[in-house]
Amino acid sequence: MIIFGSIFIALLLAGGGYALYLYDQLSQTADDIHEPIARESELREPSNTEENSSSGDNAESTSTEEDEENPQPLSFLIMGVDDEESTSGRSDTMILLTVNPGKESIKMVSIPRDTLTEISGRGTEDKINHAYAFGGAEMAMDSVEGLLDVPVDHFATVNMQSFEDIVDTLGGVTVQNNLSFEDNGHSYPEGEISLDGEEALSFVRMRYEDPQGDLGRTERQRQVLDAVIQEGASISSITRIQDYLTIVEDNVRTSLTFADMRELQSDYRSARHNIDTLQLEGEGIMQDDIYYLELNEQRKNEVSDQLKEHLEI
Repeated sequence: MIIFGSIFIALLLAGGGYALYLYDQLSQTADDIHEPIARESELREPSNTEENSSSGDNAESTSTEEDEENPQPLSFLIMGVDDEESTSGRSDTMILLTVNPGKESIKMVSIPRDTLTEISGRGTEDKINHAYAFGGAEMAMDSVEGLLDVPVDHFATVNMQSFEDIVDTLGGVTVQNNLSFEDNGHSYPEGEISLDGEEALSFVRMRYEDPQGDLGRTERQRQVLDAVIQEGASISSITRIQDYLTIVEDNVRTSLTFADMRELQSDYRSARHNIDTLQLEGEGIMQDDIYYLELNEQRKNEVSDQLKEHLEI
């Protein structure tokens, strides 16, 4: 979502018919990938507009003007969904972002896919990545809210099969690798490394050679997402933008409207320069011969408190 909004920056820097053409392309793509949701977070207070609806148009207008002048912190759940038949649509990657425009900062926490938690609406505990398979984006959002006790305002899903194309369209990414390893014929030495799409996909998926297991993998996912956000904001070639939009249209779905994306570009874009990573911790356990990650409760609460502070709730 932040990545897509960054493309809008290139539009504003363009001129004349070029800008108009890109605007139409962005608008059409945004409409195509929009997937509305019926839910509202139970952890959010009612909007001022709803509270003042009985006070007349003047109160509603004042509330709207205040919201525009003081954009509020928001949260976004980004899910990498593997469409391979064997995975039944489970979310292979789950990353929660909180964006605070006033502090011009983002907090990012990767949620290990094997995390044992209650699946909202089912009354049972399971791996958190099963929530998307059971009930789509809304059940996943509700389950993450239940896990971390913070509101989830928007979502975006990205087909992991398109991840290579996204990175290649951006011209590759550069990350700081903390673990030397080899995977799928690719070598990843320690230090700063540049990755093309295929290398980046293997980089974020490897976990069995990592002594930290799923926690190590979530950190690599965070690094690549951070790099993609920075690269996405620098796209200027119209050909690259068109290629990017084609990939997005085929492989991304989000609750954001085009108006939401314009607001992100206008009020939230500076936050991408200050990204703080929060790390969950836990231990692997076996239940009925199935592996789960049981989160450290104290650390989970610490992460939750930091997210709440960042969301100003």
